[in-house]
This record gives sequence, C-alpha cells and structure tokens, in this order.
Amino acid sequence: MKAAIRVEGLEKRYGLTPALREVSFEIGPGQVCVLLGPNGSGKTTLLKVLATLVRPDRGVVEVGGYDLRRQGRRVRGIVGFLGHQTYLYEELTVVENLRFYGRMYRVADPDRRVREVAELLGLEDRLDTRVRALSRGFQQRAALARALLHDPPVLLLDEPTTGLDADGRRRFAGLLGELRARGRTVLFSSHAFELERGWADRALVLSAGRLVFNGPAADLAADALVRGEAHARV
Repeated sequence: MKAAIRVEGLEKRYGLTPALREVSFEIGPGQVCVLLGPNGSGKTTLLKVLATLVRPDRGVVEVGGYDLRRQGRRVRGIVGFLGHQTYLYEELTVVENLRFYGRMYRVADPDRRVREVAELLGLEDRLDTRVRALSRGFQQRAALARALLHDPPVLLLDEPTTGLDADGRRRFAGLLGELRARGRTVLFSSHAFELERGWADRALVLSAGRLVFNGPAADLAADALVRGEAHARV
C-alpha cells in the first residue's frame, strides 16, 4: 500500500540554524499519527513543509503520492492544514468564511458541506457569529471546520486542541475516529502527551530537529519523552 506521507532525508535550515535534520518516516492511509516534541523541536516546520508552506532544503517529500517539489499544487489540493493562525476573516461570520473557502476549494455543494462540518464540531449555533466575537475555543473549531471543508485525504493539524474545552476535545477525538474509519490520514502535533497519545495509532517524536521516535503510540513511554531518552524505532 502506497504511503499517504513519505519523507526521506528531509532537512531544513533557517539561516545557519537547523530546524529539521535527516528526518525520514512514512504514514499509511487511514492512520492517525501524533507528532510530539518540545518547543523548538521542529514540529511546526515539518507540518508547514508537508503543507507546501515552507520549502525544504534537502530530501524527498511525497504527500498522497505526489512529489512536493514538482507537484506542489496537487499536494495543496489534497491537504487540509490547520496552523497557529486560523486563516479566517475576523469581520465575516463563520458561515461566510466557510462558504468563501468552499467556493475556493470548489466544493460541489458548499451549503450542505458547511452544515455537515458545523454539526460535527458543534458550531451550529455560532454560524452567524462574526469570528472576532468568538471565544478562542470556538475560533479553533471554526478553523478546524475550514480545514475539513473540502474533505481532504490528508489532514495536517498544528496543535489542534489549543483552546478547546472538554466538549471540543471530545468532538475532536470523535472526529479522529471518523476520519480513520473513512481512510483519511491525520498528522497532528501536540504537547498533551497522555491524552493525545491515546487518540493516535502512531507517534513521531522530534528533538532538536531529529526524529528520535517512530512507532506505535502505545510503545512510547511518557517518562522517556520527558527526559528526551526516546530511541528511534521503525
């Protein structure tokens, strides 16, 4: 089975500072993978590379079978990305934002799809609210809805549970299960080790730009992560 995400020998520097060093891994279709590591370990850079927002210096990167360097436009069409910014227009309502992105992604029936993702994330009562008037947690839900709107086969989510309350986290956990069942691939970063590890099939751990763990999430011990003593696994 072809990997949904394949990375081999990935390197990225910002000036003289290495952000990613010889990173290699594969994630299969339908897998949910959590990306862990301390601040500055390279998590956001890796996700931005996969989303074509940052250009790698070296290495092979394929998403959905497409080569990131040569077929970046195709990669962007099959990826849903959630970053630290919501990419929502604050003066527009939630539904206006989602309709706009639905047209941009050429969603066949944008109004129906907006209703679907709103129900999935508990946004039905906030659709007519301007984004700037939403709490941080509901802004995050709306941003997740934007990333899901075109039903992409690959989801790249940077700290998706930031700001979510208990209901939001419960809905996100349910969303991961649904995406897995439908064969979608999800790579999401997190700091909340114990909870998010339980949501994932696999874990990747970055430390100072190097991949120090690559294996089943259940095999990663919390104390090893905290001490930075995790070892690379296949």
